[in-house]
Amino acid sequence: MPGISKVFSAELEGVEARLIEVETDINVGLHAFNIVGLADKALTEAKERVNSALKNIGVKAPNKENRKIVVNLAPADVKKTGSQYDLAIATGYLLASKQIKEFEAGSKIFLGELSLGGKVRPVNGALSIARLAKRKGFEELFLPETNAVEAAIVPGVKIFPVAGLDDLINHLEGRAAIKPQPATGIEYRPAGDFPDLSEIKGQEHAKRALMIAAAGGHNIIMVGPPGTGKTMLAQALNSILPEPQLEEVVEMTQVHSAAGVLENRPYVNYRPFRAPHHSASPVAVVGGGQNPKPGEISLAHRGVLFLDELPEFRRDLLESLRQPLESGRVVVARAKQSLTFPAKFVLVAAMNPCPCGYYNDPDRACRCGAFEIQRYQKKVSGPLLDRIDIQIDVPRIKIEELRGARRAGESEAARKKVADARARQKERLSEHGLLANSEMSSKLVDKLIELGKDAEKFAKEFFDRSLLSARGYYRVLKVARTIADLEGADRVNAGHLAEAFSYRVKGGLGI
Repeated sequence: MPGISKVFSAELEGVEARLIEVETDINVGLHAFNIVGLADKALTEAKERVNSALKNIGVKAPNKENRKIVVNLAPADVKKTGSQYDLAIATGYLLASKQIKEFEAGSKIFLGELSLGGKVRPVNGALSIARLAKRKGFEELFLPETNAVEAAIVPGVKIFPVAGLDDLINHLEGRAAIKPQPATGIEYRPAGDFPDLSEIKGQEHAKRALMIAAAGGHNIIMVGPPGTGKTMLAQALNSILPEPQLEEVVEMTQVHSAAGVLENRPYVNYRPFRAPHHSASPVAVVGGGQNPKPGEISLAHRGVLFLDELPEFRRDLLESLRQPLESGRVVVARAKQSLTFPAKFVLVAAMNPCPCGYYNDPDRACRCGAFEIQRYQKKVSGPLLDRIDIQIDVPRIKIEELRGARRAGESEAARKKVADARARQKERLSEHGLLANSEMSSKLVDKLIELGKDAEKFAKEFFDRSLLSARGYYRVLKVARTIADLEGADRVNAGHLAEAFSYRVKGGLGI
């Protein structure tokens, strides 16, 4: 008998999900099994996976039907990719062929790849699809067991972990119910085996700058000769960053899940630290590709992006960072659509002052000519430097400092000060949906940053004579507000402004 059914699945577009209707029509005619609706190669191969899975669990498969079967994925003008539609296609076929009883399909979303034996394999983007289900008013989401804990972060949707196609059939038929996944509780953990601040000898100025960067989410560049600890300082930043909040965990997990790099973890409960090699392509770092996916800067969302040997990166790649550094997101434009990836990260860059690395070094002579030094430094453009709030020198340290004792508890004290400063910022910025001072717009800076009388005078005298751009002016104010937060001050005073301004004066690199 002819039959028709409609169930729902979802397509991942960047880090967001889109609802897809899976319509199945079985009609008289010679045997055919076609999937239409702009399906890619992996999706057209779903016919073979569905056939084998149904046959191997003892159900009449489509290739045993002497009828015409058409599966339509709507909207038909949206490109469909991946293997996550297998479970929905199999369920739709069983409904249309009357092999399972009717159920309320309008409240359910089906997601999962089928093995030839009928088991359900994990897919990417489960958290994004769970958020879609909640937004669209769906009550139940059926997806692979491996993805269930991730999806259960989203409240208000029943998550059913499906081990195999036969389990799903038994659940829909009412023979053996699948137990819903309990709501996922978030447990935080350290970001990994990173150096502790106390392991770094000397470099007190750089440590202070790192603490300010961590407290306000500010970008920082370190310039100095080889072997002075720039890389170790960058890695130590992660040891003093505050624990991510729930909304940050959701955002980070969504990005990592969409990119397929969760690596069997249910969620990202730490600040990511991404350090791409300087040979990486712009697509790998910024995101995009034939089927656009998040790049390194999105995988560093709410964490740290470390670019070591900054001038060695391709010029077009460095320039492509300018827009994400300003807006906190990446827009990947294509002919048919534009995708937006989140990219609110702390940029930590390190570079030598010249090709040999010893320009302005008091103890070792530089072998580079003036033109070589200028050409090397010009690889990092002025507009990019203007978006980096804190610019510091990291000089060679004395042997006495190297042989000195470590400061016990230095990281713990710094982490507490950073956490307290972040708490002050959250209280001030929560109504605007922001978490850190670096995220403030110029309008919010004018509204929320209160200057003391001495700071007003300092600002007038100093900024009128400086070479700061308008962007640089507002960035100095944001850094000054972070310094005030670290000290627990309600107003920004002249001392806070003077320290913030000192971080914009980078020897050898201009302002």
